[in-house]
Amino acid sequence: MPVLTRIKKPVEKEMAEFEAYFSRTMHSEIPLLNIILNYILRRKGKQMRPLLVFLTAKLNGIIAESTFVAATFIELLHTASLVHDDVVDDAHERRGALSINALWNSKIAVLVGDYMLSKGMLISVEKNRFDMLEIVSEAVKSMSEGELLQLQKARKLNIREEDYFKIIISKTAALLSACTACGARSVTSNPDTIQLMKDFGENIGIAFQIRDDLLDYEGNGLTGKIAGNDLKEKKITLPLIHSLEQSPNSKKRHILNIVKNKKKSKAEIAEVISFVSDYGGMEYAELKMNQYRDKALAILDSYPGSEVKESLKEFVQYTTLRKK
Repeated sequence: MPVLTRIKKPVEKEMAEFEAYFSRTMHSEIPLLNIILNYILRRKGKQMRPLLVFLTAKLNGIIAESTFVAATFIELLHTASLVHDDVVDDAHERRGALSINALWNSKIAVLVGDYMLSKGMLISVEKNRFDMLEIVSEAVKSMSEGELLQLQKARKLNIREEDYFKIIISKTAALLSACTACGARSVTSNPDTIQLMKDFGENIGIAFQIRDDLLDYEGNGLTGKIAGNDLKEKKITLPLIHSLEQSPNSKKRHILNIVKNKKKSKAEIAEVISFVSDYGGMEYAELKMNQYRDKALAILDSYPGSEVKESLKEFVQYTTLRKK
């Protein structure tokens, strides 16, 4: 049985219901918009974020309509952010299919992203879930700040480890902590529980992003993403940051010059990967990733044994072991 199918087991019924619930929100009377929304729906990913909302909700109470509202709002935000990211990164592919900006254009992609974000906000207002609107609005603000900080640092190539963590906490971790906070908020108003689940999601998010960055340097090339995508965009991630800190200045300058180049050859990308391996960047990033994984697992240890708890433990492990 695939790992995600096993993880989904305690909320299998709710996830099936959510699919229909979410599809209803992704409908418009504007023909062009409807065609694009259907295109996005047909290419949905693993739905890890709604799954995290439902599992967190069930860990802390009884799943209700408010949980479906939370999962829908989060999935709309996540999808909107992916559409906008593809415009920012000028990416022509997403999950092996053409991106919205590649099929239509950047202007249409930005407007579709805006539509989905506003749709999520409207759903939360219609259902009087201003508490969730606050959580998700804070995540959107944080994600925007993180993206701008990353772009600023990419221009100067002066990113340090503390900058890296600030960026990933603002981006990936902000969205996952919104998942877990909204999941908890949909079933309880206890502020301590909501904060605990927010911390849980943040730790998963940090571990998830470090794993994502490790995938860039694993195996015989860059897996799970477009080959050399991070280097092409001059994104300096933790494995490279640590290796640069450990290397002599002459080597550091040489590697940074490669990263600085707009067009990099396969040989240059291979050289950077080899450099990261030689200077312990992979091992260091993995160590950091496991520290955040363990923080997330420690939070779960405060809960009594249950099928949901076991699924969440497996979810945490999956984020650090996945191959794509």
